[in-house]
Amino acid sequence: MSAPTRTAASGPDRLPRPVPEASGAGTGTSRRDRLHEAFRWGGLRLVALAVLLGAWQGVVSAGVWPRVLVPSPGDVWRQFVLASTVHDGTRGYGGHLLIEHLGVSLGRIGTGSAYAVLAGVPLGLLIGTVRPLAVVLEPAVTFLRTLPPLAYLSLLVIWFGIDEAPKIWLLVIAALPPIAAATAAAVRTVPGRLVEAARALGSGPTALLLCVRLPSALPEILTGVRIAVGVAYTSVVAAETINGVPGIGGMIRDAQRYNQTALVIAGILAIGLSGIVLDALLRLVERIAVPWRGRA
Repeated sequence: MSAPTRTAASGPDRLPRPVPEASGAGTGTSRRDRLHEAFRWGGLRLVALAVLLGAWQGVVSAGVWPRVLVPSPGDVWRQFVLASTVHDGTRGYGGHLLIEHLGVSLGRIGTGSAYAVLAGVPLGLLIGTVRPLAVVLEPAVTFLRTLPPLAYLSLLVIWFGIDEAPKIWLLVIAALPPIAAATAAAVRTVPGRLVEAARALGSGPTALLLCVRLPSALPEILTGVRIAVGVAYTSVVAAETINGVPGIGGMIRDAQRYNQTALVIAGILAIGLSGIVLDALLRLVERIAVPWRGRA
């Protein structure tokens, strides 16, 4: 017996008529709605940005603070252009264009984050699955996570000199704890029924770890990687305080020494905008690698 059709009465003396069910015919409308919503929120962001720039210019015009401390948006834009071009025989800032400074810093962040992933994921798996190791290693990870980068930068310089090694090590130490902590927490929350089912099918400890626990924990691990990359990015200025040119952090540090506030702000904006792009790329990788996330 088929399921009853939903009906709606069309009048007191008429037979009920079927009510049309929802179908996929509205897919185009749904896409138009999403596009309309994207434009609406994008417009709101542009309005908010315009209000911010207007307030910034108003503060500068009112002379609330000296212009050397709070430059105008126009001053920042001019420094941004000068740092990004060749002018009067000068190439950018310190002989390197702004995009080159940023590229060097992103390369350091990428290298440090990659090493942190290679060490942090196995460390988190061990902490999450082997209780004796967790007792020993988890406090060490927490200890590293609470240390500010400048606290151990001087020690790294003593050990490795002033070239690239201390910068990479600093970023590794900054990025590793979030990855290890996220991996350990994710492995511990793997549903027990999955583990029991795999054991019933004859899976050993290694197969359980690599084929059940790790794939189940992958979404949270990738979230930990995103957080770790953000931590590494916030640490790059500290990493580049020693012999950091070329590098966006080194450029900012050098400009600060000469009270070039507009250039400092331009560098900060470059870091922030590139961070938004980098996080969007990591979100894309996350959607591709774990398409099942958020689905029942």
